[in-house]
Amino acid sequence: MDSNEKTWKCGKCGVPLVVKKTVFSYLGRTFTHEVQRCPKCGNVFIPRDLAEGRMAEVEQQMEDK
Repeated sequence: MDSNEKTWKCGKCGVPLVVKKTVFSYLGRTFTHEVQRCPKCGNVFIPRDLAEGRMAEVEQQMEDK
């Protein structure tokens, strides 16, 4: 993690999040991406740039098919 980045904690567990490859499913298709995730409960943090960027692109591509 870059020294300028925040260390996020899980809102449920209070445990620091770790970067982990995560599987996402949408419209019957799956894709993976490394995101920050709680090692205890599995909650995932999706940063705004990912949600509005790459994930929005993938969502549009899947809906267009």
